[in-house]
Amino acid sequence: MSRTRQKLYEIIFEADTPTGKLFDVVLLFVILLSVALVMLESVPFIRQDYRTHLHILEWIITGIFTAEYFLRILIVRKPFQYIFSFYGIIDFLSVIPTYIGLFLVGSHSLVVIRILRMLRIFRILKLSRYTQAGRSLVRALWASREKISVFIFFVIVLVIVIGTVMYLIEGEANGFTSIPRGIYWAIVTLTTVGYGDISPQTSLGQFMASIVMIMGYAIIAVPTGIVTAEIINPSRRDNTQVCPQCLWHHHDDDAVYCKKCGAKINPPA
Repeated sequence: MSRTRQKLYEIIFEADTPTGKLFDVVLLFVILLSVALVMLESVPFIRQDYRTHLHILEWIITGIFTAEYFLRILIVRKPFQYIFSFYGIIDFLSVIPTYIGLFLVGSHSLVVIRILRMLRIFRILKLSRYTQAGRSLVRALWASREKISVFIFFVIVLVIVIGTVMYLIEGEANGFTSIPRGIYWAIVTLTTVGYGDISPQTSLGQFMASIVMIMGYAIIAVPTGIVTAEIINPSRRDNTQVCPQCLWHHHDDDAVYCKKCGAKINPPA
């Protein structure tokens, strides 16, 4: 890796140096600005009165993201691995809608363009790359994926059972016209949302609903506790080092070699 390429790599992929931190801060600002423009563009009177200004700003931001995207491709050792990685796809989705809008013109394609341009909101998913807190949260979610998956499976089984029981207790006369309808009520009640469009009328059904509501408070706390335990777990601390060989970024603070491919994390220039 040449000296210039190594320097660009440290700026774009790392956040341990002053220039790397500055790059991250600038990109954070641009991402937030781009998301704000997407939201403002959906407001009719703003879109009508400031259409030209919004388009100019959008093209400037698109140019910045396009340059960043191609720079990442040029400086990594395995470009295709980056292109088809999660962040590579997000980076592509964040720039391509603006360019597609140049080719899809005419009244018949306005709806398609609107949908494609809304894909720019994916830029907000880039935020976790540029913040240590975001990386920690993503790592915690990934580390707790098995526990959360088991928990979700348990909740799915639970709402199916509750929905079936409520269908048998209340019946079609009280709004529980089918088991799926009962499952819908169970989900709404268990999550403590409570739309009120369907509710039990019998004493037994109301007693059952009370139990489900109390269970809801306990169930909501479970995934929070699982993720929190991973966040505060002191046994694993990730830094901002990104492997130039495989782009793996979940390394310990004292890591010298990539734990995934074995390559040296900071090769000499």
